[in-house]
Amino acid sequence: MTRRPLLPAMALAMASLTALPAQALDLEDMSQPEREAFRAEIRAYLLENPEVIMEAVAVLEQRQAEAQAQNDVELVQANAQAIFDDGHSWVGGNPDGDITLVEFMDYKCGYCKRAFPEVNDLLEFDGNIKLIVKEFPILGEQSVLASRFAIATLQTLGDEAYEQIHDALMVYNGDITQTALNRMAEGFGLDAAAIEAQMDSDAVNTVIAENRALAQRLNISGTPSFVMEDQMLRGYLPLDEMQRVAAEIRDN
Repeated sequence: MTRRPLLPAMALAMASLTALPAQALDLEDMSQPEREAFRAEIRAYLLENPEVIMEAVAVLEQRQAEAQAQNDVELVQANAQAIFDDGHSWVGGNPDGDITLVEFMDYKCGYCKRAFPEVNDLLEFDGNIKLIVKEFPILGEQSVLASRFAIATLQTLGDEAYEQIHDALMVYNGDITQTALNRMAEGFGLDAAAIEAQMDSDAVNTVIAENRALAQRLNISGTPSFVMEDQMLRGYLPLDEMQRVAAEIRDN
């Protein structure tokens, strides 16, 4: 287990001690012996009460988490249209749901595949959540190829065809090649040639570029990453945790 850094905790401890009224303690007016004695007292106190360090670290971490959460809310608000109404992302779940869940995903991401059934269960069990999928290929050429194929499917054949390809790719564990993608599409009775012809189009390039730019603005560097209403959920979350966040949003 990684040890917690002590310097922030020490800084907090010093800050609390130096927050005394000026008449009680003037660090600038101490003689060298007084300063040494003061330091010795702090050291002795922390050695006798080491739990204070951990308490200070916990306070620091809580403050950092609260600051990060507030920063995330502001990021979501500043990018709301691109997140929730970009005009090119696939929408699933309940389109009229009272909560919107946005997922940034990559078809070669193991945690995205792990989250896939959890997200589906959330949509099914809750029944009042709208899902928006952001194609965000960041794990190499196969990721890009799969996303191009999925986006091209949406653009040429529509929502139902996209959902078929998206779901199939999320459970597919082999190498992603053009041949494999075409066979996948043909298995659903889709026009693979039409999809392939669209893959390198400006329209597909634009979707990928805009999703990457949005992710950068939101400080998203990994997948899966989620936005649930005004909250950023960075990384894989199990079903019960997503349900807890949804319940908190509704309660507030």
